[in-house]
Amino acid sequence: MKKTDLILGTFVGILSAVLGCFIFIETLTKYSFIDGLEMMKSKGELGKIITLGSILNIIVFFILLKFDKELMARGVILGTILLTIVTLFV
Repeated sequence: MKKTDLILGTFVGILSAVLGCFIFIETLTKYSFIDGLEMMKSKGELGKIITLGSILNIIVFFILLKFDKELMARGVILGTILLTIVTLFV
């Protein structure tokens, strides 16, 4: 078992969630990414944005399973769990 695959999967999960947040803010709001994050944080809705951004993790998870990268897929789940914990405290 390669632990580097698990760590890499965790980073992929977190990065795909950030990409999902970026896509959501850029396409559905009139703010830029940084301004949108600051605006959502001031409104107390940053957790909701992180949750919506994590939807891309589902796609990444199933792509990794299709290519038999099960340990990386576990890392994506670990990244999602870490984001969930962060969302609880934000």
